[in-house]
Amino acid sequence: MRLLLESLFCFILAAAIGLGSTWYALSRGVSLGALNIGAWAAQPRSGTADIDPYARAAVERSGELPIGIGDGVTFIARTDDSGRRLDGRCVALIKGITPQARFFTITLYDPRGGLVANVLKRSGFTSEELIRRNDGSFEISVGPRARPGNWLPTGGVEKYVLLLRLYDTPVGIASRAGRETPMPSLSQGQCQ
Repeated sequence: MRLLLESLFCFILAAAIGLGSTWYALSRGVSLGALNIGAWAAQPRSGTADIDPYARAAVERSGELPIGIGDGVTFIARTDDSGRRLDGRCVALIKGITPQARFFTITLYDPRGGLVANVLKRSGFTSEELIRRNDGSFEISVGPRARPGNWLPTGGVEKYVLLLRLYDTPVGIASRAGRETPMPSLSQGQCQ
């Protein structure tokens, strides 16, 4: 009887650890082949047959169709460059340039993957819409109150994520270090 109870306890403990670590990996976006550059993270293999099991489970859970490796790559930012969670009540600045790409979009989503509702019904910019400086760099303000220039309204939500999709780009599996790929910086400032 004691052997049966010990075996049952070990089985329950192993199941709890296994299911708990899987839940943690899926809910926190853990990936085996992730490409991290500053606040931005991508899973370049997610559009291929070589996708890792955690990324495959995250794709199936979200129901989204990943960009194929020949088409581009998607970078996700959940925090700013200093590691602070993105808060829609604060003003965030996206500054700099993007890696070489024929076209890109930057879009504001809630953590569940839906577009953030706001008065302007603007949820993102394309590379063709951005107001740029003479050197090709740009600055996007993300926050609850109107700003001059490129502004994405958050509607005052508590949490959001930013997706930067690069289409027809050399960035991907071959890019392993952040030094070789220029990405825009992401910082948060004042909060309401």
